[in-house]
This record gives sequence, C-alpha cells and structure tokens, in this order.
Amino acid sequence: MELRIFSEPHQGATYDDILALALAAQEGGFGAFFRSDHFMKMGPHDGLPGPTDAWITLAGLARDTKTIRLGTLLSAATFRLPGPLSITIAQVDQMSGGRVEFGLGAGWYEAEHTAYGVPFPPQAERFERLREQLEIITGLMGTPVGEEFNYDGQYYGLAHSPALPKAVQTPRPPVIVGGKGPHLTPNLAAAFADEYNVPFASIEVCTTQFARVDAACLSMGRTPTSLIRSAALVLCCGEDATQIQRRAKKLGGIPDDSSHWLLGTPDQVVARMERYGELGISRLYLQVMDLHDLDHVQLVAESVLPRVARWSSGPQFQGGGQG
Repeated sequence: MELRIFSEPHQGATYDDILALALAAQEGGFGAFFRSDHFMKMGPHDGLPGPTDAWITLAGLARDTKTIRLGTLLSAATFRLPGPLSITIAQVDQMSGGRVEFGLGAGWYEAEHTAYGVPFPPQAERFERLREQLEIITGLMGTPVGEEFNYDGQYYGLAHSPALPKAVQTPRPPVIVGGKGPHLTPNLAAAFADEYNVPFASIEVCTTQFARVDAACLSMGRTPTSLIRSAALVLCCGEDATQIQRRAKKLGGIPDDSSHWLLGTPDQVVARMERYGELGISRLYLQVMDLHDLDHVQLVAESVLPRVARWSSGPQFQGGGQG
C-alpha cells in the first residue's frame, strides 16, 4: 500500500510552511504530497495568514522538491476554465519532470465562492460543468501534436485548439475523481479517472462506494480493477496516549464518530490501514492538519510506512485512462 501526505493549507499557511511539510514527506519516503484546493478556512481556525493558490503552490513545489509526486485533492471545476487549466497542469508537469497528478471535483463550499466572487451555480450545473471539464482536459491532453481539438458543449466551447503544451507524462498526468455521491461521481470516475478516491469515510461507506463505481465501470465496458482505489483519512498518530491526545486537541478533539480517522499508536494505525487494504485500496491519503508538526510525519514514516509498503497493491497508472 502506498501512503501519501495530504495537507489543508486553506486553514492558514505560507508557501514556506507547505514546502517544509512537502520536504518532510519526500524525506520520509511517502509516495506523494497533495494539497486541497480551497480559498477560505473552515471551522474554528483563524485562517491566518490566509490561503494559497493550489496550482501556484504546486508550481513552486515542482522546482523545490525532487522526487515526490504532487497533486490536488480536489481542484474545483468552478474555479478555473478548462482550457487554461489544461495548460497549467501540463506546465507544472513539465516543471516537475513528470510528477503531477490531477484531481478534479464539482466544488461544494459556497462560502469561499461568495467571499472571492466566484460564481456558484446549482449542483446539477456544477456536475455537468465537471463532466465537460473532464472531457475537455483529457481531450486536450490526448490530442497528438500537430492536430487540433474542438469541443461544443453546453457550458464550454473550443475551436481549433492546438492542444498545447504537452505534459511530460504521456498521454497525460493521472486523473483522480473523488466523492461519496451515489450516481454522478461513480459514473464520472468510471468514464474519466485513473483513480477513484473516497474522502473521510468509514469502511462501510467505502465498501458501498466501491461497489457503485465497479458497477459503473461494468456498465461502460471497463474492467473495474483498472481503476485505482484510494481513500483519504484523518491522521492522528502518537507514540503514547499523551501524544495522541495532544495531536487530537489540535484537531478540535476526537469526534464521536472517528471511523474516518487513523487514530492511535503506530500499531493501531497499521491495523486500521489493513482493514482498508482488505477493500482493495492500494493508496491512502493521510490528512495532516498541523503543517508545523513535522514530527507527526516522521513518526509515521519510521513506524508505519515500512510495514505497509510491502503489502500487495492494486493497479498502477500506466497512462491512457478512459477519458
């Protein structure tokens, strides 16, 4: 099983804060460093010094890191136009030497749209825009050099696009679709994604979602095992009860329902990961909320990662996908 570090810089962080965590993840041997794509804090945090743009951050990390893979979980389709976003993804992939992965979602946090003047259409429209963006971005990236890409959709239209630049990864960087919706999300994952991610859910919810996406794959003539299964979980690991409680306090305390947490000592966290691995999950995103607690990352790197890295994994991205 591959472990990845997942950060939430919109709660308040500078680029240097993010870089320090990414370098700690790289040094610790984690498979990737991902960040959320939000423009405003959530919950009781003060949000200072403010948010950072996800793709500007990834461009910086592309030059300031060397080996770790980089990506978003998830960029919002409401934030950017698909044509320019395709250029951004390809450029950051070039800057990183082919280490970028791309997660795209419909967008859901209305307050950040209102705060920064971003239109927030109804849910049905957001998902249709997401579908069109996935069609456009995968289409642009899959267009051979020297040919043009055209698209005539309900919300977006492209005419005589040169579909440039091209990413280092061919035919494109991996695409991630995630969510817990019963129909639209599994169908989009089956149609376009190389990886399907279930965010912050119990084993029971993950089981249900994977069954849904498997059914969607079969309905489209796709082999379900060609889609990487992953999950994002809250990380709260400590060497003893005191350390666990200290880290939990930083997260606002342990919730009544902690079924989506990796909570406890390294032994307990490994046991919990094993349960998720039994579902066919080959990749876990560990949500690290305290960007300054680098000892947290180091503890997992030393006491958890070596034990799960040898577990048999599911399919790996080979390029192409279904989009």
